Amino acid sequence: MDIQKILFVTKFDELRFDALQSLLPLQKAALNHVVFLNVIEREKVALRRGKGYQKEEEVKLREKANIRFIDWAESLFEQGLEVGVYIVVGDYVKQIVDAAAKEDVDLIVLSPTKKGKLEKLFSGSEVTEILHRSGVPVLVYKNLTPGAIGTDKPFDRILLTTDWSPACDHAIATLKKLGALINEIHVAHVAHESNLKGDSAMAVQKTRKDTRKKLEKICDIFEAEGIHSRPHVYIGNVEKEIEKAAHECRATMIVAGTKQQPSWKDKILGSLTKTLIETSIFPVLLVPPEKPE
Repeated sequence: MDIQKILFVTKFDELRFDALQSLLPLQKAALNHVVFLNVIEREKVALRRGKGYQKEEEVKLREKANIRFIDWAESLFEQGLEVGVYIVVGDYVKQIVDAAAKEDVDLIVLSPTKKGKLEKLFSGSEVTEILHRSGVPVLVYKNLTPGAIGTDKPFDRILLTTDWSPACDHAIATLKKLGALINEIHVAHVAHESNLKGDSAMAVQKTRKDTRKKLEKICDIFEAEGIHSRPHVYIGNVEKEIEKAAHECRATMIVAGTKQQPSWKDKILGSLTKTLIETSIFPVLLVPPEKPE
């Protein structure tokens, strides 16, 4: 999959223009068009005044967004990019999904909205919903999150986590086409202790070696594209081990495949995708299974 068109979703106080600038090296691959989206949520407009929905507040927010986007667009025009702009009122998730479909974008870039603990428990992740409803890869940027990894080259050192799923195959195909931007890829699989075959040390080591061989095959795919790659096997809690691996590999981004549709257990108990979105300090690229032709 080529990344030719990006949908950059911003509320300005959570995702700034410098985050987009760090992604402009994607022009070396295929990027030629950026679409800006600012969603004005009716409920939040009403809360700002403590009253019902205020039309004048909407107008003010539209004009402020328009001023920012004009400035950003001028910079992108100078760099040879096409630009589109949406300033819309409505539901955050729906407006993103609609804009992604209308513009036929290849990547959605956003920052996770801040939520309280109780809201997280019952609502799940908006990002996960956007990912599954749009079927488009989502890059979750954390550049304004306390402690977040800041980098001018987010695609420089990738940690690719794999569970051998179709979505992971799609992630591999996507990264292959970004070879001009990537310095190295660390391919990791986390095996849960309960999945280790056998009780003896010999049996456990066999499981590790078998897993490593599968990872080496993925590394061979990247090496054939001129991308230096290394395999890693971890054992334990998937979410914790992935974050640990990202630190150990000095990653600038985590890439993970996602399920086509989250299970009821994922929605209630959480999932790797949701955990990475909410707790990781790294930018996270989430890739769904490839759409059928």
